[in-house]
Amino acid sequence: MLRNGSVIRVKPEKLDEYKNLHADAWPDVLNMIHTCNIRNYSIYYKDGYLFSYFEYIGEDYEQDMARMAQDPTTQEWWKLCEPCQEPLESRQAGEWWASMEEVFHTD
Repeated sequence: MLRNGSVIRVKPEKLDEYKNLHADAWPDVLNMIHTCNIRNYSIYYKDGYLFSYFEYIGEDYEQDMARMAQDPTTQEWWKLCEPCQEPLESRQAGEWWASMEEVFHTD
């Protein structure tokens, strides 16, 4: 299993919109997340930043993420969410949310 943490800024004027979107997340988007082997997915907010955490249980992360990115419903969802977000300058090439280094874990 792969644990994934990532971070992005949320535009202050868009925070309520972002929260409202996720309070009523589209069932087809949630199903695609599950189909692509993501579990235990959470998004947290603090001081202008969104932190996401999920666990990946599949065998081919890149393939599953490509499948999700190609899904038309997920693309429509992202079109609503992305204007609320402001990527970090320090993110890697090709990232929207910046990957975070895991420095500690215990079960």
